[in-house]
Amino acid sequence: MAATSNELPIVGLGIPFEEWTIGRRFRTVGRTVTEADITNFVCVTGMLEVLFTNIDYLEKESLIKGRLAPGALVYSFAEGLLMQSVMQHTGLAFLGMELKVIKPVFAGDTIHVQCEVTEARSTSKPGRGIVTALNNVVNQHDDIVLAYTATRMVKRFDNK
Repeated sequence: MAATSNELPIVGLGIPFEEWTIGRRFRTVGRTVTEADITNFVCVTGMLEVLFTNIDYLEKESLIKGRLAPGALVYSFAEGLLMQSVMQHTGLAFLGMELKVIKPVFAGDTIHVQCEVTEARSTSKPGRGIVTALNNVVNQHDDIVLAYTATRMVKRFDNK
């Protein structure tokens, strides 16, 4: 007999507060940045700078050669990789961050996120905790291209 949808366990759920222990480290799956990603991102955000829109300029005048991805796109992809792997059903709020762009990312680069929990504390309200993590965005050459420390409110399952 087939099980109903509510009887089946959900896979791919996020990490509850209780598992965000200080020092815990993990990495996400990778994602390749494509030309289409860059074009769509700069068009939808209005980041229509020649570094992102003019290949002739990049080839002839720019000090940076290659199809450059905006840092905001790289950050957004990093957050997407984390959302799909550790925040489903457990993430409650993004509270803030400090971000540093370290190296350029180009079309064809593959990135993933290496995450390390640096702080975890309960809140005064039950069912939630605050987690801070250092997120290093790493390319296919093992270079850190972007680093940010994010603070989030995360669901607790122990209801403390």
